Amino acid sequence: MNNTQIKCLAVFAIFAIIGFGPISPGCLIGMYVVMMRPRWFLQLANNLYSNRSVPNLIESKHMRIKAFVCLLTLFIIDIAPVPVTPVIAFIIILSRPQWFHRVIIGVYNDRTLRL
Repeated sequence: MNNTQIKCLAVFAIFAIIGFGPISPGCLIGMYVVMMRPRWFLQLANNLYSNRSVPNLIESKHMRIKAFVCLLTLFIIDIAPVPVTPVIAFIIILSRPQWFHRVIIGVYNDRTLRL
């Protein structure tokens, strides 16, 4: 487990505690990342996947739409009394699946060419 994983787990543990209510901070931040594509999140993802191979690039616009719709769905589901997003985030942070890295690369695809 690398240092970035530990920090992300701590943040999402806090989100799990404060997420018992109508607002899901993890989903809101995720939707912001998909729309604005800040450099800090790309650096965070690169640190999280530092010892993994980089997946193939995929079309950015379609991936951003799919990611936003998924996060919006999670945001709606998270209105329930049990926060779902932090649990999913824990699994992703611990297992670092390649599909999630492909989503990140897809969201940032056209932006990374300009950075």
